Amino acid sequence: MDSTASTSEAIASSANSASEPATPAPALVERAVASSVVEPKSSSVPCLVKPITVVPVSKSVHPSASCIIKRTTDILGSLVGLMLLAVIMVPIALAIKLESPGPILYSQTRHGLHGKEFRIWKFRSMVQNAEKLKALVENTVQGQLFKNENDPRITRVGRFLRRTSLDEFPQFWNVLKGEMSLVGTRPPTSDEVMHYTDHHWRRLDVKPGITGQWQVSGRSSIKDFEAVVELDLLYQELWNPLYDLQLLFKTVLHLLRRSDAC
Repeated sequence: MDSTASTSEAIASSANSASEPATPAPALVERAVASSVVEPKSSSVPCLVKPITVVPVSKSVHPSASCIIKRTTDILGSLVGLMLLAVIMVPIALAIKLESPGPILYSQTRHGLHGKEFRIWKFRSMVQNAEKLKALVENTVQGQLFKNENDPRITRVGRFLRRTSLDEFPQFWNVLKGEMSLVGTRPPTSDEVMHYTDHHWRRLDVKPGITGQWQVSGRSSIKDFEAVVELDLLYQELWNPLYDLQLLFKTVLHLLRRSDAC
């Protein structure tokens, strides 16, 4: 009887252990790892080595990017610009629609501070399918830029808008949103930044601007992208809030001279 009972208990114990689910392998690994981790003990010895924050070259912070005075100037200037935009938008929209079918505004992906993507806005100055025709137009500048003073895709109204910089007035909305500044570097396209080196990325250590060092230095006569980069880096070296005001004043004078030549 005793041996029979013992045999029955052994069979029952074996059946119970067989009915319990087996612990999955990952859980066993986690338990093994957890048991091998040694919690750090507190020490009364102060840490003598402080952690070092490594900032990538393309992520360096320029003082203009966090300057309250510059941002305040951008907000006030963009509000004035948007009020002017409200006045000129209707006649410009009519002129664009009467000459060329398509939307009034043109939107494109550009790269701003530290390469962050945003959508830039302009009055449309080209024919509707301009991007598809780009391959047929000769590029007259060197490097990561595309420009042709006699670009056949530009409409007659578009040439007037570009000559007077009226096509850029919708960008005051980008300035108000903080994606751009009144003064800064030219915002590059995605096609351009694909070929950037570390040296080129430095120009995006500041916010892109509606105007900048390049625009007031005779942008129509500059045919080399490396010269543009040098001017952008020069702006970063010379920058202060008063220097921005100087560039804005020079931009207005430049536009007035171009308007007289129209």
